[in-house]
Amino acid sequence: MSALPERGESRRATNARKRISRRPSRLGLVAGATLKPDREREADAGFPGLLERAWRRAEQTDDLRSFVEVLLTLDGHVPADVQLRALGAAEEAALAALCGLSWRTNTPAVPDAAAPDAATPGDGSPGAASDADEPVFIGEIALATSGRIVLRVPSGAPLKADGLVGGVRRVPWDRTTLDTYRAQLRRAEDRVAETVADCRGWLAEQGAEGRAELLEQAQEAALRTAPFVLYQQGRQYTNFRDHNTLTGKTLWPGHPDCALSSLRDLPLELWSDHDVQLLVCLTLLIRSAGPGRVEEANGTQLTVDHLAHMLERIRAGYNAATGRDRVPPAASSTVADLNDLAVSLRSHRGEVARGAQLYREIHGALMHKIEKVAGPRADAARAREDAVTKRLTSRLPLSGDSLEELGDALAAAPGWLAAPHGDFATGFEALVYESAAAATEAFEADFAMSRGMRSLPDLIAALREERWAEICDWEITRFFCCVVPDPSAARHFGDSVAALADAAWAMSSRMQYNSWHFIAGNLPKAPEVVDRDHFVPPTIPDVAFYSDQHHHGHVNNNVRFSIRSPQSVVVDGRRFNGFVDLRLLRCDGAPFDEQDLLAAHRVSAFTARATGLVAELAAAGERIAVTAFDSPWHWSAVTGGADPATRAS
Repeated sequence: MSALPERGESRRATNARKRISRRPSRLGLVAGATLKPDREREADAGFPGLLERAWRRAEQTDDLRSFVEVLLTLDGHVPADVQLRALGAAEEAALAALCGLSWRTNTPAVPDAAAPDAATPGDGSPGAASDADEPVFIGEIALATSGRIVLRVPSGAPLKADGLVGGVRRVPWDRTTLDTYRAQLRRAEDRVAETVADCRGWLAEQGAEGRAELLEQAQEAALRTAPFVLYQQGRQYTNFRDHNTLTGKTLWPGHPDCALSSLRDLPLELWSDHDVQLLVCLTLLIRSAGPGRVEEANGTQLTVDHLAHMLERIRAGYNAATGRDRVPPAASSTVADLNDLAVSLRSHRGEVARGAQLYREIHGALMHKIEKVAGPRADAARAREDAVTKRLTSRLPLSGDSLEELGDALAAAPGWLAAPHGDFATGFEALVYESAAAATEAFEADFAMSRGMRSLPDLIAALREERWAEICDWEITRFFCCVVPDPSAARHFGDSVAALADAAWAMSSRMQYNSWHFIAGNLPKAPEVVDRDHFVPPTIPDVAFYSDQHHHGHVNNNVRFSIRSPQSVVVDGRRFNGFVDLRLLRCDGAPFDEQDLLAAHRVSAFTARATGLVAELAAAGERIAVTAFDSPWHWSAVTGGADPATRAS
């Protein structure tokens, strides 16, 4: 059954068709006709539930440091380093004085024995300070609903219950703690003053026209990048939900509420210190790797010293990967020297990627991403690949002992990709399905999926005639995604095969949207392309942990651990980044690891190679289209073709 729109269909018929549910279990019924959802998520699902559980776990600890460490990691769900770098100057100084915890390697740590014990959470008692050194201040530590740890410091007001998870833990400060805090805070204030002056000087050197270009670049990055939340002391900058302060899904370019837009016509001396540092840091992030690098600051303080820390970590990783000190360290922590480092990192990034696999680690609870350089493939990765190869050779007319050999065999005789094969209208559809099915099995995943475009001939025709507006206007039904769940995954959906089919189709539909969302990012910057909502297409794979927190689809469908492996495809001479990908999902159990990612990336490369061969056939005049992988197909594939009357079970 084709998902392509009917030619000559009237507007009334089109609207009527769109009102019909495409959910497999309700196919043919009017959408939204049920009195309540078929499946309701648990009350404690998602981010609020995680925060509640983390707070309860922290309350069970016996000492202050253990209490804080549970909150910093959200009970093992994120690296503590992310939360430590989210602290403002005063809170950072307080935590270092109280617990000896800091992300700065040069920060003097207070020995555990010197850290004051804490009272029972919220009881207001003075704690375990010695008789000789009575508490001089009672502070507070709590967990905010944003996921950040918050502290009451001397001169600070009591923490407000509104916006907190659970309550507060009262913490006594003795004289030693207070003196350490004062010394830490003085250093922090001096550091901030020096940094702000440096940032202002660097921006002044750019001139009014240069600053306008930097603002435009930062605005475009915020618009074309996945959600992020950044901090400047107590100020939040975000393109994500709630009170947006940057261009994104809510604020259009030029919106007066966008912090960057509001700076365009202001003299530099009227910019706030926060905004000055924001623009400088966004500029350095973008110059080091493009807009995607901004997400690697997600959930942290966007300051020059944090940025210097990140760029140095990346530099060390790049040099280790190449085996040579190709990228020298920044000569100093000034903006000018960090700019040189950022530019150098970007210029060497391609060289690193040619010799090793770059990828991102995603920590879903705080939407934080970390670029990493993978180590070499090991036996674990090769075992996954061998299992996929074995299944493909048993199901497809291909021979070889590796994915590369299968690709070579395919390239030598690609014609069968356009001909019927088994239950599929084309061999290409069979290859997409078998690759995803093999991945589900070989990687012990609950779901595997592979996406792409239904009609490459239509795309090629539009490209040749430069019909950019038409491509931008195509609906998500122009794209496909084949989702193959493991039958045992029904346990995550009330043991209902119908619910499993619905989940598979929901994932498929979302992946169709992703294809739609990325394609415009590969087109020339014509006005209709610029005006169309799109993200910068992904170019490197990622492995995600605890993604079932914020994204509603991920929460509803238990998407906890995942691998995404995007691949580029050349279509009639134009390279499309992120044109296809392979995704693996686990709803529970062990997370995927680096070796899984390396193997998955080779599987997706095989599918991308096949897609490129189909594009070559289409460019030569072969009319080939993908008509499988729509809602009825997912119902039949997941349920085994159960009678529609049994769909509710």
